[in-house]
Amino acid sequence: MFEKSRVVRHGPPGWPQEVPPPDAQDVEDWRVDAVAWLLDQAPPEYRTYPAARHQPVLLVWLVKHHVAAQRDAVRRATSTARRDLAHRLSPEAAPGVFDVLEREDLRLRRVARAVDLLDQALDGTKFVPRL
Repeated sequence: MFEKSRVVRHGPPGWPQEVPPPDAQDVEDWRVDAVAWLLDQAPPEYRTYPAARHQPVLLVWLVKHHVAAQRDAVRRATSTARRDLAHRLSPEAAPGVFDVLEREDLRLRRVARAVDLLDQALDGTKFVPRL
């Protein structure tokens, strides 16, 4: 006959796919998945810091700063690439350089959005779907 379908809830736009939203069914503690995802966004050394692994609020704060620094580095690289690489790369390489920087900027924007959403959720924000 009819099978009972499992209701899957999604987080707001930009929520990391690897992390179930706090209100998802069958999720004992979404924070465990959030910490794992955040550690994937952080430098590998963060895994060795017990305070970062066991305090999600601290970890999200650290990752926010790390991602912001990466975004600053990409902006600086974009603004200085022509000058810094002109004598080392051929002019034909420029589009590839700027493609890499643009893709990395987009990736970091997505990560920053996801980190911000996790931070809000850890702070108790409830996300309501919009029509």
